[in-house]
Amino acid sequence: MERNHPGLDNGESSPRVTRADLGLGSASEVVVNPEALRELERVAKALSDAWSADTSASPDEWSPDNPVLGQCAVTACVFQDYFGGDILNSQVTLPDGRVDSHYYNLLGGEEEDLTRQQFPLGSVFTPGRPKTGDFATTRDYCLSYEATRERYDRLKAKVKEMLGD
Repeated sequence: MERNHPGLDNGESSPRVTRADLGLGSASEVVVNPEALRELERVAKALSDAWSADTSASPDEWSPDNPVLGQCAVTACVFQDYFGGDILNSQVTLPDGRVDSHYYNLLGGEEEDLTRQQFPLGSVFTPGRPKTGDFATTRDYCLSYEATRERYDRLKAKVKEMLGD
């Protein structure tokens, strides 16, 4: 399957890598330009390095052992700042029966989920869809919550500093 992201070259000379190689999910084949691949990897690493209790929706439960916990909405928003695309929401049923909300990106028709691993094995995800409430976009909906906006601002500043932007 070819990836058709803005700025990504699907040309014959591009190396073949899988989504799993990028840490972005399934192993369906994608073709990316080396510069675009480096940028995806660079931003994904900066995001994961920037995660902390003060960027988590669950700061009291956050730990270095599960740094991705509670990072989905703010990570999806910062990822969208760099790559565009859409943000989707999925309902997640955990193995113990609890239901949680999860946000991730859709870019060029492909799901880009940098935070799925916060959920235990056996979790079941509904298909992603926009969650807008009374807002134009899922992003606007997420950032309409003051606490989420503050966590987003902190994560965005950390990533920007790490990337030297």
